[in-house]
Amino acid sequence: MKLAVIGCGLIGNKRAEAMVKNGLTITCAADIDFTKAQALCARHGGTPFSDPLEAINSEADIVNVAVTHDQLSVLALAAIEAGKHVLLEKPGARCAAELAPVAQAASKKNLKVKVGYNHRFHPSLLKARELVDSGALGPLMYVRGRYGHGGRLGYEREWRMDAAISGGGELVDQGSHLIDLAGWFLGDFTGATGQLPTYFWPAKVEDNAFMLLTTEAGNCAMLHATWTEWRNMFSFEIYGRNGKIAIDGLGGSYGTEQLAFYRMLPGMGPPETTVWQYPFPDCSWELETMELVSAIREGREPIGGVSEALKVLEVIGLLYAQKGGEIN
Repeated sequence: MKLAVIGCGLIGNKRAEAMVKNGLTITCAADIDFTKAQALCARHGGTPFSDPLEAINSEADIVNVAVTHDQLSVLALAAIEAGKHVLLEKPGARCAAELAPVAQAASKKNLKVKVGYNHRFHPSLLKARELVDSGALGPLMYVRGRYGHGGRLGYEREWRMDAAISGGGELVDQGSHLIDLAGWFLGDFTGATGQLPTYFWPAKVEDNAFMLLTTEAGNCAMLHATWTEWRNMFSFEIYGRNGKIAIDGLGGSYGTEQLAFYRMLPGMGPPETTVWQYPFPDCSWELETMELVSAIREGREPIGGVSEALKVLEVIGLLYAQKGGEIN
C-alpha cells in the first residue's frame, strides 16, 4: 500500500515513520509550509507538495490527514471522494456535525476511515483490554481517568487555544482521548455532565474539563483533563466487581508506563496484585497503523473507526451545550 501524508508537523512525521516501518511506501507529502513537506520526503521518499489536493489525487491508497482541526473533515472528505482510505488524526473534526458527513461518505464508497486515537494501542491499554475481555474483573462498574500537562510559555497564543480552529479547549485536546478510552471499555455514553472552567491560561477556551459520563446501563466514567498539571500525568483506572486495573504513565515525560491488576480474593481484604511495566519506546503509532492496514485488507471496520470517533464528539457536544453552546 502507498501513503500520502498531509500535514508534516510532529504527528505527520510520526505517522510517516510508523507507515514506513510497516512496509508502506510514502508517495508524497503536502504542507502549506513547503519546507516541511520537503524535509519529510527527504527522510522517507516521495514527492513534496504545498497543495494538499495534489497529495490526495496522487497514486496513494491511504491518505493521512494530520492538520489543524478546522481542516480535518474537509480534507478527509476530499480524500474519500478521490477513492482513498483515510487515517484521520483525532478528534476527526471540530464537532460531530463536521465528522458525520465523513462517516456517511466512507460508508457509501466502502472506504475505511481510522481516527487516530493511538492511546488504545499503548501496551498497558491493550493488556487492560485483554484482562477485561477474559472476565478477570467481572462485570465492569465504572472508570476513573486523569490526563494532563502544564502547557508551555506562550501556549495561550497557539492554535489549540483558538476555538475557531480547534473546536474547543482541553476537552477536545486530551479530554477526547479519555472519552474514547472510557467508551471503549464501558460502551456508549447516553448522559454527560461536567464543568469546563478556565483557571490559569488567558484564553476563551477551557483549560480544565471535569466530566461525569453515564451509559444506559448506569456505568459511570469520572474523567479530568487539564492544562494545569504541572507535572505531566496519565492515570486510568477500571473497576469491576472482582478487581481493579490501574494504569499509570505513557512513557517519556508522563513516566514509565505500567499496569497494576488488583484481584479481589474470596475473603476480600488486601487484593492479589500483579504489575506489568513497559519501559519501552512508544509503539502505539505502529500498532495503530497495522490495525488500519489489516482492516482494509480484511474488509472490516478498524478498531477506533470514524463511527466511534463520532460518538466521542457527540459527548463533547453535550458538554459544550451545557456551558452555553458558545463552542460548537
